[in-house]
Amino acid sequence: MPSNHLQAKPNLSFWSLWNLSFGFFGVQIAYALQSANISRIFATLGADPHSLSYFWLLPPLAGLIIQPIVGTLSDKTWCRFGRRLPYLIVGALMAVVVMALLPNAGSFHFAVAGALIFGAVALMFLDLSINISMQPFKMLVGDMVNERQKGKAYSIQSFLCNAGSVVGFVFPFLLAWLGISNVADGNKVPDSVSYSFYLGAAILIICVLYTFWKVKEMPPAEYARYHGINEAEKQEKSNIVKLLVKAPKVFWTVGLVQFFCWAAFMYMWTYSTGAVAEQAFGWIPSQGTNVAGYQDAGNWTGILFAVQAVGSVVWAPILPLFKNRRFGYALSLLIGGIGFISALFITNPYALFVSFFLVGTAWAAMLAMPFTILTNSISGKHMGAYLGLFNGTITLPQIIAAAFGGIIFSALGGTQINMIVLAGILLIIGAIAVFGIKETYAETGSALEQDPEPEI
Repeated sequence: MPSNHLQAKPNLSFWSLWNLSFGFFGVQIAYALQSANISRIFATLGADPHSLSYFWLLPPLAGLIIQPIVGTLSDKTWCRFGRRLPYLIVGALMAVVVMALLPNAGSFHFAVAGALIFGAVALMFLDLSINISMQPFKMLVGDMVNERQKGKAYSIQSFLCNAGSVVGFVFPFLLAWLGISNVADGNKVPDSVSYSFYLGAAILIICVLYTFWKVKEMPPAEYARYHGINEAEKQEKSNIVKLLVKAPKVFWTVGLVQFFCWAAFMYMWTYSTGAVAEQAFGWIPSQGTNVAGYQDAGNWTGILFAVQAVGSVVWAPILPLFKNRRFGYALSLLIGGIGFISALFITNPYALFVSFFLVGTAWAAMLAMPFTILTNSISGKHMGAYLGLFNGTITLPQIIAAAFGGIIFSALGGTQINMIVLAGILLIIGAIAVFGIKETYAETGSALEQDPEPEI
């Protein structure tokens, strides 16, 4: 734990905080395109609804492996470009290449099985590259922002995340409205989806380059001074197992909440297109996926996800107003769970706006609360490693949910809307688990207790 004589990090100006996270806008466009369209793409390629969740196994598995590696390596990386920023650039370049390939999985004249395998591998690399790009933004806030401003910094990051989500979610709908074809022959992905991925890739690299150009990370000596790291600690060797053993209790209690939240959203991403098609577009699975009803529902799902992002943007500024952070966290998840469950009773496409707007409250809390609570509880010495390990509380729930998705789908009658209701129940359980969290502060007695310094 840092000394009580730890020097406080200076306050940063609004635009400095903005620049730290601006590239996240582009990364989130890519993530939104993935989460809103992957089930649609695989269903179009020929995947059966009972096996749809299995195609979601590789992305979180890739994230589970790569995030701790990126976090640990970047803790030890010091070069002229910084310690986190080089990984940001590498991940973004990988994502651009994969985003150009993935929507063409059905255009390379593969048989159905070959197209599905190509798509699954491309999806794994897309998620891998997005994870490499996404993690440095969380680490930069932990590295450079003091405890007093972390809530504000993560709120800005949440806003940019949701703004990027809105853009990514509406791209296919907007392009179809502009006249780009929304259906395709055989197992090819419609142009409205393919062109959305191309546009998303272009915006991603521009935004990431902006952050790379604008942000200057702390040099090693300055970082050590602000985080209370002495020479002996610099030489200290810590592996992942030791870090987990020494992890603060809040790491595990927040992780339990994360389990229910991310399992819920995995089912939303996997089954929303089919659920919306069944509920509001009169589609039945026997019609296949190359019919207008299913593909229109796919576009509409993007609009609903955008409404969810708007709900998150609206709710994000309200969250810091709760004096009791746990109450605000739990209430957000409860409202989101009610939003999911309400979809069972709605057959009008526009009325589903209400359901997904409510879901946005849970998303706002999931983006800001866990990282604020965790980074406040750990010192800067292993910030990247702990954030990488903490990603396991995001990826493991998705892996488990995807692995059992087919079994649960069959048990719930093979109706995709029932999986959305299950997502709501999981969020409500997560809301209850929030009250097991007890916050701690690694830097109390230093930065928090000193007078504010001038903004830089």
